[in-house]
Amino acid sequence: MDPQRLLEQFLGSGAAGASSGSRAPSGAGLAGGGLGGMAGGLAAGGLVGLLLGSKKARKTVGKLAGGVVGYGGAAALGALGYRAWRQWQEGQQGQADAVPAPAAEAAFLPGASPAADGKPFELALVQAMIAAANADGHIGPEEQRTIFEQAGKLELDAEAKAFIFDAIATPPSLGAIAALAATPEQAAEIYLASRLAIDVDHPAEHAYLEALAGRLRLPRELVERLDAQAASME
Repeated sequence: MDPQRLLEQFLGSGAAGASSGSRAPSGAGLAGGGLGGMAGGLAAGGLVGLLLGSKKARKTVGKLAGGVVGYGGAAALGALGYRAWRQWQEGQQGQADAVPAPAAEAAFLPGASPAADGKPFELALVQAMIAAANADGHIGPEEQRTIFEQAGKLELDAEAKAFIFDAIATPPSLGAIAALAATPEQAAEIYLASRLAIDVDHPAEHAYLEALAGRLRLPRELVERLDAQAASME
């Protein structure tokens, strides 16, 4: 199973990002390329649009799936996370020991390091979006059948498809998702991925995000920055 390809296909970014989607273009960092040029509407074939119940949420993640110039959808997620992290750190006082920018930026590449369970972090992001999309319990048997049929059409191997099927049939718990974060940067990305896959105006989904932020031990100021980045996609 190719975890990066799985995440790109899940987002609808297609195979184009499978070889380079988690790397910034040569000579440009995650913060340098900007987030302009996002595609409107979910890329054809992505599963995440089927998971989301609202048009607003589908549009938001559709922009992420479109990526940025030179990025795949996975790296676009990392770029948003890094931007929020950088703004949060710049707003803190007494940050003389802050991690240098290049090192901090690298930590937000989805393939930079494994999740806490030792598996590729891209898988954790897929699980986080599935769990968040199911926060209000709207993924019923009929929705599952539709998603399974669409997943079968993706250019993924049997192991990757089985991973998606299992996660949708039995969505991970909030606690299990939070436990996947091995670093503060991964915690921020898990929250951001969940926020993008959710309708914050829905009481159950808003409560899920609040609880997730608490389990991930994210500072309130950082959560606000991550929320702002997600809102910029809407």
